[in-house]
Amino acid sequence: MSWITKVRNSLSRVTKRETPDNLWIKCPSCSEMLFTKEYEENLSVCPRCEHHGRIGADARMAQLLDPGFTLLPAPKVAEDPLKFKDSKKYPDRLKAARAANPHNDALTNAAGTIEGQRLVLGVQDFAFMGGSMGMAVGEAFVMGAERACRDRCAYVICTAAGGARMQEGILSLMQMPKTTVALRRLKAAGLPYIVLLTDPTTGGVTASYAMLGDIHIAEPGCLIGFAGQRVIQDTIREKLPPGFQRAEYLYEHGMVDMVVHRKDLRAQLARLLGYLQPAKAA
Repeated sequence: MSWITKVRNSLSRVTKRETPDNLWIKCPSCSEMLFTKEYEENLSVCPRCEHHGRIGADARMAQLLDPGFTLLPAPKVAEDPLKFKDSKKYPDRLKAARAANPHNDALTNAAGTIEGQRLVLGVQDFAFMGGSMGMAVGEAFVMGAERACRDRCAYVICTAAGGARMQEGILSLMQMPKTTVALRRLKAAGLPYIVLLTDPTTGGVTASYAMLGDIHIAEPGCLIGFAGQRVIQDTIREKLPPGFQRAEYLYEHGMVDMVVHRKDLRAQLARLLGYLQPAKAA
């Protein structure tokens, strides 16, 4: 037995400490390694570069709404009406998305208050099939707007979507006029509709209810557009300007009303609701 083996055998064995896989998170913008707990306590905003990370519906509602809000029932719609199949069957994709997410589809509504101001809040979750707009999303939006009409309060929507859901074909595109009609009813009732644009908001969602608000708020740095930058650049055959389709660029060109840091959103929404709410709803 060599002396190296003797020394090695004489040393007490120390069990390797296991660390959770989710202890750290890497900022997608500046690549800084952050403690997940500290990152979440900072509202999922990087403390170094202020990158606003994507968050789910539950986290968004917890950040914005007063305690005690009520989740509204999810709509029941026909699933897989086109019997769509690509590399997977559409029902299998839905099943996988529901297993990985807390809600039944990409848009969830809640009735509650923000600093005492009543509202119905709708939140799209990009983690659910890219926040894509299908019949369930369209019906949930209509239900949220109708609940706001009944409660005589504002409807606030937080958008995050890659566009229409391809597995539902033309039926997904029909949600664009459907949600527009619901907003006309909300407007006829004299109730405010506020849109909070988050990263990313693109495609048919941008071409419908995401850009029909009384006030448009955007989170810093979020992507907002209809077609992709590469498609636009190839079509017009010109190089796009820096920051094109980002929140700050759209603000400078009058497409959104304000860009608000996540930590200030709650107070800003409460202030706007105080200005816009009908007197009886305040």
